[in-house]
Amino acid sequence: MAALIGRDLLGLADLSSTELQELLEMATQLKSQQLKLHSNKVLGLLFSKASTRTRVSFTVAMYQLGGQVIDLNPNVTQVSRGEPVQDTARVLDRYLDILAIRTFAQQELEIFANYAKIPVINALTDLEHPCQVLADLQTIQEYFGTLAGLTLAYVGDGNNVANSLMLGCALAGMHVQVAFPSGYAPDAEIVEKARAVANNKTEVVLTHDPKAAAEGAHILYTDVWASMGQEAEADNRLPIFQPYQISEQLLGLADPQAIVLHCLPAHRGEEITEEVIEGSQSKVWDQAENRLHAQKALLASILGAE
Repeated sequence: MAALIGRDLLGLADLSSTELQELLEMATQLKSQQLKLHSNKVLGLLFSKASTRTRVSFTVAMYQLGGQVIDLNPNVTQVSRGEPVQDTARVLDRYLDILAIRTFAQQELEIFANYAKIPVINALTDLEHPCQVLADLQTIQEYFGTLAGLTLAYVGDGNNVANSLMLGCALAGMHVQVAFPSGYAPDAEIVEKARAVANNKTEVVLTHDPKAAAEGAHILYTDVWASMGQEAEADNRLPIFQPYQISEQLLGLADPQAIVLHCLPAHRGEEITEEVIEGSQSKVWDQAENRLHAQKALLASILGAE
């Protein structure tokens, strides 16, 4: 993966289809311990949003590679006191080897990437969640043995996860069908970018009908109906999104061998039922574990681990 050494990952479209597949293969080999890599580097985590899986999986991945991690909580750095982003970026560039950022605005991430010479990874913004989708695709490939030609149905809010899923599926040669209520569409520019990547070889479909999206799908995927920063809207969103719940009835419309994914945390009884997330078709816990392996592959590739 020499092509990724020193590069940023600000969104999934930063990868080619070949690079994506090679990352997934490396993640699989790391998980099975067929491949062991070492990188004595320092990763900085600058997280403005709460995190369980992203924080722990990045930390463990870097430690397992033989590196170190510095948790740069904004509340105990000068970022919380108004230091300009570009100043923080130029200083961290002198201390760290790589930086993973979890924040609200994609623009903030891009400023860091512009002012820091070290690689910058998008660990989540309001626009995209590329590292999550790397793990999602690894999980799907583990179960089906392939990605090309499969259909993923995402039902719910057209949020950052939906955006990255459209790009990731297009890169992987998969069809993706996104069902959402009126007024909660995915980002229009991301939709066009995903369709350009798909290049008429696969479909990127938008619909308001969750049943139509789920029909015959190989993967059903959902996320919370109110993301971080939208908590005040949660109660108002409940009746709007209720028809988009992944229930046993909706799962029954999918392919008989379909799997269910959720990036977590899950609000059981809202976007997904208890029966489905705990059912035999749920691969949610494998999906969560694969955050570790996919991100380890990403770190190793960018850092040039040996």
